[in-house]
Amino acid sequence: MFRPLSFPWRLRMPQQRRIHAPLLALALLAGATSRAAPVEVLALGSDGKPLPETVVFLESGEAKAAAKPGGMAEMQQIERRFVPRVLVVVPGTEVRFPNRDKVRHHVYSLSPAKTFELKLYTGTPANPVLFDKPGVAVLGCNIHDNMVGWVVVVETPHHAVAPATGLARLPDVPPGRYRLRVWHAGLPPGTPATESPLEVPAVGVRTQVKLPLTASAL
Repeated sequence: MFRPLSFPWRLRMPQQRRIHAPLLALALLAGATSRAAPVEVLALGSDGKPLPETVVFLESGEAKAAAKPGGMAEMQQIERRFVPRVLVVVPGTEVRFPNRDKVRHHVYSLSPAKTFELKLYTGTPANPVLFDKPGVAVLGCNIHDNMVGWVVVVETPHHAVAPATGLARLPDVPPGRYRLRVWHAGLPPGTPATESPLEVPAVGVRTQVKLPLTASAL
């Protein structure tokens, strides 16, 4: 004999939705977060030794669209050196050049990527320098010829400069197909970054590259 559904049964469905909906939202959020994975690139010279200050970056159409300038970057002058010696930014980034020395500096660049001049000064110039085009800007000081630095402008948020170990780490890279590009200041002037395809899976990837440089000679 057919019996109509009882009232208590009908109450259980909304209760189940209230219990499971937050769990589903958390699961979806976890899935979105897990889509970013680390990419590690070991930069080596022709002698097999690590190449510090190697610039590593990943290019793609999606990466270019995500390259948004954020905040102010700095390249200091400390003990008559640029610190950091190699700075990587995205187009549209403003860079300050604070002078932490007791002597004056005259910072300039004649590079096509960015031409500018900060005449003899101490402290921090009032106006930062806008780097608005991709490329490499070589920096010098008109007073101290031994001072040299590089601002590398790349159209991607996925970039890093290798530390002394030569292992550059890009922490949050969405899976997909990229062009892995690698550049070092020790390459002949005007040499473009090397390029090779790289597939980034959801779990991340580690790879290595070799440049025609001898680490001990740098």
